[in-house]
Amino acid sequence: MSTGTATPDSYYERIDEHRYKPTAHAGGAWSENEQHFSPLGGLIVHAVDRHLAGRAGAAMSLSRISFDILGRPALDECEIRVETVRPGRTIELVEATVLIAGRPEVRARAWLLADVDTGSVAGGGAERLAPPGTLASWPMAAQWPGGYIASLDVRPLAPPQPGRTTAWISTGLDLVAGETASPLASYVALVDTANGIAVRQSPEEWMFPNVDLTLHLHRAPRGRWTGLDTTVVFGPTGQGITSTVLHDVDGPVGHAQQLLTVRPQP
Repeated sequence: MSTGTATPDSYYERIDEHRYKPTAHAGGAWSENEQHFSPLGGLIVHAVDRHLAGRAGAAMSLSRISFDILGRPALDECEIRVETVRPGRTIELVEATVLIAGRPEVRARAWLLADVDTGSVAGGGAERLAPPGTLASWPMAAQWPGGYIASLDVRPLAPPQPGRTTAWISTGLDLVAGETASPLASYVALVDTANGIAVRQSPEEWMFPNVDLTLHLHRAPRGRWTGLDTTVVFGPTGQGITSTVLHDVDGPVGHAQQLLTVRPQP
C-alpha cells in the first residue's frame, strides 16, 4: 500500500539502535496526534525479538506479553529499551520500556517458555474461523479516523454488532521500513484493533480507550491475518473489558484482554 512518496509504506522508520520514528500510518483513532497502540505493540515485540536474537540455549517461545499504557503516546520519536529481568533455561522474563521525550509511556513484560513437543496432547481451543479469502472488506475508517485504521483490511465474518464482532485484520504495510518483522511482531501489531471492531457505543459520544493489553498464547501465530473474535462489556461505574479469542488461519492461538476506561465525550 502506498500513499505517496512522502510517507513510507511502513508504520515506523528506524533512527538508530533503540529509536524509531512513527509515520502517518501509525496515527491513532482517538487522536491523529497520537500513536495507535496496535502498531506500537508490534514494534515493542520487534524490539524484544532483536534483544533475544543472540540468546544462547534451548528454543523458547514468547507465550505471554502484557503492556501497561502509562500515557497517550504522541506521534513522535520513541525509544525502546529492553532488558532480561529473569534469565533461565526453561522460563525467561523480559521487560521493555517505551520512552517518548524522555518519559516512560509504555511498560511491557514478556514471558518466554521452553519449546517442548506436546503435539500428542494438544487441543481444547475454539473452532477455526471461516477463512478471510471468502469474506468482504468492511470500511472501518467510516467509523474511526486515523492513519492506522485507514491502513487496514478488515473482513468481518458477519455484520459487526454493538459489543460483539468477529473479524480478520491485515495490512499491506511493513512494521519498520526496510526490516523484516517476525510473524509474532506482525501479528501483535494488529491485536489492539479489537477494541475498535466491536464498539458498544458511538465513539463520538463515549470514550473507551484501553489502559492495557495482555496476550496469552498457546502457540505461535502464522501468516498475515490476525483473527479477532471479540466481546466488549461495559460496567456501571466507568470500567469495561474487551475480551478476544485470537486466531490465525489455522485456528485459535490464544486470548487477549484489554481494560477500558469508559466515560462520556466532553
